[in-house]
Amino acid sequence: MRSRLTVIAAAAAAAALVLASCGTTGQTGGGGGNLTGEGTGDTCTIEGPVKIGAALSLTGGAASYGASQQKGLDLAAEHLKQKGGVNYELKVEDDATDPRQGITVFEKLIDDQVSVIIGPTLSNGAFQAQPIAQEEKVPVLAISNTAEGITAQGDYIFRDSLTEGQVIPQTIATAKEQYDLKRVVVMYSNDDAFTESGYKVFASSLDQEGVEVADTLTFSKADTDFRALLTEAKGLNPDAIVVSGLIEAAVPLVTQARELGIEVPIIGGNGFNNPALMKQAGAAAEGVVVGAAWNSASDNPENTAFLQAFQGKYQAAPDQFAAQAYAGMTIIDAAVRSACNGEREAIKTGFGTIDDLPTVLGEVTLNDQRDAEHDAVVQVVKDGKFTVLE
Repeated sequence: MRSRLTVIAAAAAAAALVLASCGTTGQTGGGGGNLTGEGTGDTCTIEGPVKIGAALSLTGGAASYGASQQKGLDLAAEHLKQKGGVNYELKVEDDATDPRQGITVFEKLIDDQVSVIIGPTLSNGAFQAQPIAQEEKVPVLAISNTAEGITAQGDYIFRDSLTEGQVIPQTIATAKEQYDLKRVVVMYSNDDAFTESGYKVFASSLDQEGVEVADTLTFSKADTDFRALLTEAKGLNPDAIVVSGLIEAAVPLVTQARELGIEVPIIGGNGFNNPALMKQAGAAAEGVVVGAAWNSASDNPENTAFLQAFQGKYQAAPDQFAAQAYAGMTIIDAAVRSACNGEREAIKTGFGTIDDLPTVLGEVTLNDQRDAEHDAVVQVVKDGKFTVLE
């Protein structure tokens, strides 16, 4: 009798295993419907919804960046829906500009069976959360993380944002030629991975260009009063002040510098790439120099259409963070359509096929290190807008 029951139980278990296997075919990441489609490229048609998760800083210190990113993602999702063939379900979660919350968000999105994760907004959060996705073999596309080492965390980690190492050297070289820089003061927040990474590239680039650093002054990312440091910097009579900091520091720092009579150029890192700089600092922002991965003046067809659509939907101009987010969705769509497959492994493989893809950022390639390659631009604030420094 026991032998017979054992055989019956084994048969039932085997049947359950077969049913479970059949139920998950073509559904690795995404869940609900077959994610392996027919056709390729623009003719690709996939039955099931391809779930995209996004961990963005919608509250906390980086909320202004996250808000722009969400607008870019939402607009891109609308456009991809109109394109048809593939149904994307975009799920956005708030990491609250907190690396611990970012970990929680990544875990939740993975449990929700998303096929790919976008974000987090800041490099600090990325370094903490990405290993979770790497372990679970879920592809990640960083859309704003510029610190060194982001993609080095694993072969499932990609990004469309240029690194500070790709942008800052060009920024310093252009500024040196434009302003005849010989001696500068460097300032940076030393309690943030992104700004520390930016500082290191600034220091290396200044050295390479033969520009003397009169002094290096540090501050906390939570600081808002920079008068003492700026007074110290002014006393050194530099040709420019070079700053690696987030927008929350950039606005008061620039404003207070001009109030103290500092008229030399202020050169910022990627954290300065935000319309809030001009909106909140006003005339004080004039002449600020910033390296960027995107400029609204670009006249490629994709960017022209993006600018018009963004302005029409939000009654405001986009910034670099919105553009990189929008481009991120374009890249994911191209990866999915490369083999007409919305599963996690297929998207990871598809990212490897991205080569000179037309986007709002220009033609984007994801290289062997899974980093983006496309043209950078050096900007200066003129008449309240970012314009190309020439």
